[in-house]
Amino acid sequence: MQQTTNTILMIRPVNFRMNEQTAVNNYYQKVIDNLLPETVNTKAQQEFDAYVEKLKTIGVNVVVVNDTKEFDTPDSIFPNNWVSFHENGNVGLYPMFAKNRRLERREDVLIRLEEEGFTINQIVDYTSAEDEEVFLEGTGSVILDRVNRKAYCALSPRADEDLFIEFCEDFEYTPVIFTANQTVNADRMAIYHTNVMMCLGETFAVICLDSIDDKKERKNLINHLKENDKEIIDITEAQVNNFAGNMLQVKGVNDELYLIMSQAAYNSLTASQIERLEKHTKIMSSSLDTIEACGGGSARCMMAEVFLPKN
Repeated sequence: MQQTTNTILMIRPVNFRMNEQTAVNNYYQKVIDNLLPETVNTKAQQEFDAYVEKLKTIGVNVVVVNDTKEFDTPDSIFPNNWVSFHENGNVGLYPMFAKNRRLERREDVLIRLEEEGFTINQIVDYTSAEDEEVFLEGTGSVILDRVNRKAYCALSPRADEDLFIEFCEDFEYTPVIFTANQTVNADRMAIYHTNVMMCLGETFAVICLDSIDDKKERKNLINHLKENDKEIIDITEAQVNNFAGNMLQVKGVNDELYLIMSQAAYNSLTASQIERLEKHTKIMSSSLDTIEACGGGSARCMMAEVFLPKN
């Protein structure tokens, strides 16, 4: 089992903008004043292309699929919410909270991976849960410790406990469940995706412990991470607001490990946090300001990890 992969699937946007359907519980989204939608999309494409180029430069195999104009899918740039790829050749398809995000699921994306030489054995499809208004948004909601077979999930309107446990049974993971909150206008509200406040590397975890208000849940989470020898690098809520939790470790050239994050995330880290991270991994950052502001997601959300076996 591997925790990190060299192959990443990314979707290049054609109609990127702030998605009004997701803004109801993604409190990181903003409207950028005085920018035409075309300008927002163009800026997002420029950020996307520069980011892909940087990933390729360090030796990551990036499979880029263009979004289609057939549907209105402003969040298609975040494919990790609708699909996950596993070493046994299984693919997970997930139920999405926003109706217009359900249109992001495309069979041709899976066909493209098969054309790239990957094997898909079985599709495990949870999307019928949408009929019951039950959601679990892929590796946005679920953080996988693939080596130690643990799955971490912060419950929210987009991460249902029963469905998460069903996923863990199907994919053979031990569930670690908690609630992570952020302060919105003086209220504590659930953080919409686990991967905004937590990132799991091979030998470390970046996590905002302050977001877990329940002391028992926090202690349980810490115990699980320590049990697997993960160094815990704690981040603040202000750093979470700069997407410092939304990182992903990948393999570059010669299996060199890189932690990928946005420029805003990197800029929010302290010198000592960077020093601690660099003991575990190299760091690569890329500017994603428009995507972060309008999409309310960042570097990790844009990458769907491909662990499928090669033919």
